[in-house]
Amino acid sequence: MPTLPMVLVLAGMLGTLYVMYSAVAGPSPARAGARRLESLRERHSKSSEVAAQAQMKRILASRATKMDGFAQRFIPNPALLRLRIERTGRNWSLAQYLTASLVLGITVAMLLMVQGMPLLLGLFVGLFAGIGLPHLVIGFLIKRRVKKFNVRFPDAIELMVRGLRSGLPISETIGIVGTEIQGPISEEFGAVSDKMKIGRTMEVSLQETADRLGTPEFQFFVISLAIQRETGGNLAETLSNLADVLRKRAQMKLKIKAMSSESKASAYIIGSLPFIVFGLVYSINPGYMGDFFTDQRLIIAGIGGMVWMSIGAAIMAKMINFEI
Repeated sequence: MPTLPMVLVLAGMLGTLYVMYSAVAGPSPARAGARRLESLRERHSKSSEVAAQAQMKRILASRATKMDGFAQRFIPNPALLRLRIERTGRNWSLAQYLTASLVLGITVAMLLMVQGMPLLLGLFVGLFAGIGLPHLVIGFLIKRRVKKFNVRFPDAIELMVRGLRSGLPISETIGIVGTEIQGPISEEFGAVSDKMKIGRTMEVSLQETADRLGTPEFQFFVISLAIQRETGGNLAETLSNLADVLRKRAQMKLKIKAMSSESKASAYIIGSLPFIVFGLVYSINPGYMGDFFTDQRLIIAGIGGMVWMSIGAAIMAKMINFEI
């Protein structure tokens, strides 16, 4: 049965081989062929939609740096990571994300090894921190921004309703929302208005924003506009009903949050209690608990306990997670 150091060495070797392969491997032939076909289509097409899309790609490509191209070779799925960073509303590049991950991982590993942790275990914990903590930070920023967007989104729709009832076209009301309401609403609607100014259609611009945000509320808005353009009818009344539905949806979420707060508090207490007890005992008798960082049997037992605790926390999270 392989010991923990052997497993860590094997994992490190596999990670090193993957990094070396990513560094020396050439571009994918399929992706290169697809890019050439797309370039030919953009060069010879007479469609204004294709021309606008090509212009947007050139603008985005001009923002990229050589460091971003270097970082893409070491990130498994750079497109998905770039999308997650865009959802935060921050102007972070892939190179900055990779640099922060490396600095965080190396710093954590060095601090743990200075405190007496074994080399391989310190490197493993540093690798976990360098990969996991930035991912959690990005997820937290996405949730916070989406929450701010959803809170003000019904007000934005009501502003559009008032503009439509006063006789303004839908494209003009989108621009007004981008200038009048601050926060993520202003950024997203302002981006939609800018895309329409350079020739993109409203449907494509809104759908791109919906794909980037990933929220059901904005997708409802896009679907409502698409259906209204196909079937006709009073757009102001349709959007007014949508704003009312979104407000009731937000109220239902708050009710569910209040009803599940007791279960969440119990889960937090049960999950944090072993770590609190470990910290208290370690502060009283460091020698007694210090073996968890040096003895291989205790290390394996501790990792196994944390895995089982993670499984239990995931099950409890699924039990109190309600989709509306």
